[in-house]
Amino acid sequence: MSDHDKLPEHNTAAQGVGGTQDARMTAEETPRTLTTRQGHPVTNNQNMRTVGNRGPATMENYHFLEKLSHFNRERIPERVVHARGAGAHGYFEAYGKVGDEPISRYTRAKLFQEPGKRTPVFVRFSTVGHGGHSPETLRDPRGFAVKFYTEDGNWDLVGNNLKVFFIRDAIKFPDLIHSQKPDPVTNIQSQERIFDFFAGTPEATHMITLLYSPWGIPANYRQMQGSGVNTYKWVNDRGEAVLVKYHWEPLQGIRNLTQEEAEKIQAKNFNHATQDLYEAIERGDYPQWELFVQLMPDGEHPELDFDPLDDTKIWPKEQFPWLPVGRMTLNRNPENYFAEVEQAAFGTGVLVDGLDFSDDKMLVGRTFAYSDTQRYRVGPNYLQLPINAPKKHVATNQRDGQMTYRVDTAPGQNPHVNYEPSLLNGLVEAPRSHPDHTPFIQGHLVRQSIDRTNNFKQAGEQYRAFEDWEREELIKNLSLALKDVSEPIRERMLEYFTQADPDYGRRVREGIEQARQSDAQKKEQAVQQAEARSREAQPY
Repeated sequence: MSDHDKLPEHNTAAQGVGGTQDARMTAEETPRTLTTRQGHPVTNNQNMRTVGNRGPATMENYHFLEKLSHFNRERIPERVVHARGAGAHGYFEAYGKVGDEPISRYTRAKLFQEPGKRTPVFVRFSTVGHGGHSPETLRDPRGFAVKFYTEDGNWDLVGNNLKVFFIRDAIKFPDLIHSQKPDPVTNIQSQERIFDFFAGTPEATHMITLLYSPWGIPANYRQMQGSGVNTYKWVNDRGEAVLVKYHWEPLQGIRNLTQEEAEKIQAKNFNHATQDLYEAIERGDYPQWELFVQLMPDGEHPELDFDPLDDTKIWPKEQFPWLPVGRMTLNRNPENYFAEVEQAAFGTGVLVDGLDFSDDKMLVGRTFAYSDTQRYRVGPNYLQLPINAPKKHVATNQRDGQMTYRVDTAPGQNPHVNYEPSLLNGLVEAPRSHPDHTPFIQGHLVRQSIDRTNNFKQAGEQYRAFEDWEREELIKNLSLALKDVSEPIRERMLEYFTQADPDYGRRVREGIEQARQSDAQKKEQAVQQAEARSREAQPY
């Protein structure tokens, strides 16, 4: 057993901080056995319970729901993730087709159907891991969340700037974010903790390769791509579905920063991206993005070497081309940052007719977590705030709760009736104009990873696709991040990079050694300079 694996002599996890908690354990447990808050041993913390290993997930996922519910309530009132943000208003203009085909062949969503049809939007850009006043130059994924105020109600397309993510199962999300947040003892972010998590998460190698390259620091929000990341479905008027991925492409071009460029900006301005977006809109230089989709027939696709529902993978353009469906323009700044940007609330479950869920495990988890977080953070009536309210009539039987100030009723509705069904002029169900999408589901309830993990192939392809300067920056950033982490973690990460591409692993190893030698030389020089100053100060 290495020193890294030894148990501490005084186990506060078993005894409690004050030493009063009953530390009794079953014969199968050790002081380090992971349990729920109820004390139940957790036998599988990597996979939620699903019908077959691809899903869908079930609502009786008690450990998953408890874990995510607690995680959503860890901060007051700042967002746990995506705390640092900027936003703007605008509109989305539909092309009325997907590629050269009528879009109605694939989806009946009304906002896409007519060429030139405009739908109001609000967009919130953000950094993910750091606090509300953190510099916008930090290496971090960026959030890209769009609220469409459609005639059928709101649609939230909630994504990131990068097209993949670190994990493929939402049950791991609290652990991912905990590892990225400051150490709970020192309150300092730690590369040791970050890569300790990644060392046990080989599927993160693709995202790490992107994040530690220049793509990990977009130059600003206007020149940043966006991606839905999750796999969704489009449904047509016959109830037929296809899988869909969303991509925002900035018409201003794409620009990223090297670490050195970011540090120079940060030394002078830690609000540079917010300022850039605000000032561009104020001077009439309205940023635009074209929305592209990738489509795939619904199904498991055993012919692919990856699972299309896996958020750590991209769908290759060569097989699944990007098809333009519309353009977004941001042309108005918020009148009040707090009321509009800070209180804007998004959720991946906020879909309109013609859009649907896939069995993507991350999507299932985000759909629960995002809206649950908003009820906690902003309040149960967050949808009554103007920035979140649909721009259409709302009628609901939901009542009361903190900060309610109106009741969403229909003309002629009996105010005494807040339930359904009723024969006393209560609300009634909407007529069904199209058949539902009804996928066939069959399988055992299990807690398992998907079959086609293929954790390293696309990471290697991304490494080889980089330009030379991007590879140089990636190697330098990873070398500096890994030079001081403990050897077992460092070796595990080097193993992953080598599996992605032998040149990748070799160059990171050499870069780490060079960085460590440089540190040793600087330390020796500092000691020599200190000794020289000490001699000069001696009295004669």
